[in-house]
Amino acid sequence: MASIGIIGGSGLDDPEILKNAEEKTVTTPYGDPSSPATCGEIEGVPVVLLARHGRKHTIYPSAVNYRANIWALKTLGCTHILASTACGSLREEIKPGHLVFLDQFIDRTTKRASTFYDTDRVCHIPMAEPFCPRLRNLLIEGAGKLGIRHHEAGTVVTIEGPRFSTKAESRLFRSWGCDVINMTTIPEATLAREAGLCYATVAMSTDYDCWHETEEDVTIEMILEIMKKNAQNVIRLLLETIPKIRFTECSCREFIKTAVIGG
Repeated sequence: MASIGIIGGSGLDDPEILKNAEEKTVTTPYGDPSSPATCGEIEGVPVVLLARHGRKHTIYPSAVNYRANIWALKTLGCTHILASTACGSLREEIKPGHLVFLDQFIDRTTKRASTFYDTDRVCHIPMAEPFCPRLRNLLIEGAGKLGIRHHEAGTVVTIEGPRFSTKAESRLFRSWGCDVINMTTIPEATLAREAGLCYATVAMSTDYDCWHETEEDVTIEMILEIMKKNAQNVIRLLLETIPKIRFTECSCREFIKTAVIGG
């Protein structure tokens, strides 16, 4: 049976979506995860919720203990992860409030622990298709059924942060074919693959990145309001999608079996 981990990003760490919720504390070899785990059910499907930035959003992107988060979800029996992330749009057609179901990433992080295999073994994990296509298709179908404005694919560039990009950087990322920009998808996606978990992301566009010349200045109040609406749509989408995740056999879970050398 599938068991779903939800990594809630900005605006999506509400445990009220779970029935029979109970809190569990998990200890990992990599330290504490960002928050205690909230375990419960959505229509009978086991679900575990973690708040990526802590429950009060006190952990900045580079300080998130990604390894502990993924290890904790694996320890609690998760087979799949659905992650949400706020992002800036690098494309005119990806408007604030739209959802993007990522299919590729470009890694521009520089100082994060990005593998579980950094001691006596080496892992060359395949990442040509870094997001589970079966999970993505279920999310796409759900968004279509609910009438949520979305984009079926997109490339995210993940930057180190916590600062935002310069205009020159933003224009560079556009020239590379990137569609959105965020600070958290890496190393989360790669660690999920190393852990043998199916992983998909719902990227929530909150505003245009600074390449976009707009007549109206973007304010934190505007972004927070869009994030609130986005989070409501993502919750609707999760409630629609999670009961339909029935598969357990997937190539995402097989890559790790032949990727490790040594030990």
